[in-house]
Amino acid sequence: MKPNAKLFTKLLPGLILGASLSAQATDFRSTDIHPDGYPTVDAVKFMGQELSKLSNGRHSIKVFNNSALGAEKDTIEQAKIGAIAMTRVNIAPMNNICAPTVVPTMPFLFRSKEHMRAVLDGPIGEEILKSCEAQGFIGLAFYDSGARSIYTVKKPIKSLADAKGLKVRVQQSDLWVSLLEAMGANATPMPFGEVYTALKTGLVDAAENNYPSYESSRHFEVAKYYSKTEHSMAPEMLLFSKKIWDGLSAEDQKALRQAAKNSVPFMRKLWDEREEKSLATVKAGGAQIIEVDKASFQAVMKPVYDKFITDAKLKDLVKRIQETK
Repeated sequence: MKPNAKLFTKLLPGLILGASLSAQATDFRSTDIHPDGYPTVDAVKFMGQELSKLSNGRHSIKVFNNSALGAEKDTIEQAKIGAIAMTRVNIAPMNNICAPTVVPTMPFLFRSKEHMRAVLDGPIGEEILKSCEAQGFIGLAFYDSGARSIYTVKKPIKSLADAKGLKVRVQQSDLWVSLLEAMGANATPMPFGEVYTALKTGLVDAAENNYPSYESSRHFEVAKYYSKTEHSMAPEMLLFSKKIWDGLSAEDQKALRQAAKNSVPFMRKLWDEREEKSLATVKAGGAQIIEVDKASFQAVMKPVYDKFITDAKLKDLVKRIQETK
């Protein structure tokens, strides 16, 4: 990554954070690609308030949202080198960096929102977060990202056959590419910020996301057919830079973990409310919500599991998730 001069100026204070961090008041820099008012943005701001309370006002969090410091792939790299303290990203861009993060991204893995939350709040969730430490990240928490479905410009998708040949924007993740290719679509990876124009100009025929992202990005204005494939409930992750973390006192590390944990139920409440509101907004804006033959999509996912769930540890993780009540 070669940030331009303006971006470098924004990042510079993070780069010069020294080992004396824990002894001074710190305004930790955090990033998000979403706009003001989005549940993940507000949840990290809430985490900042909690951190301030827990550290007696010494520490706080400043959120750079709306892709101000780049796409998720960029901010992951910035956190790794310590240019920023924290980033909120979808789990998918971490798949190539930290192997166990592939598991919660797998298609049709979670039976419901309740099942997903039970898994991620328990020992399996902790295990996946901890596995990122070796790659330079302290995993603090999982946030919800809803169920992701495909939305199209020209025609609705009602069954697997309708997805064949469509150019679908996906996140910059090998798994996402394979998932859409298993459906017979042509996966087109690109940053989130470029999708509206790509849909409008016909560069892609479709994209896939949850209701709040479909709504807040205004994608529903150019892609009116939202087909409820609900192919993934891949969660969001809060990742802290290990480089900065290692310079903090045990007390400050504990405060950060607690503040992150406290922000999870707050985020979920906002998320549930936002999903309802977003659904109403897109419907009012002319979007059509299409029920699909979900079984036809589930039936073609075995090759995706065969390709990405390759070793015994990952297979065991999948099995334990499926067995979680």
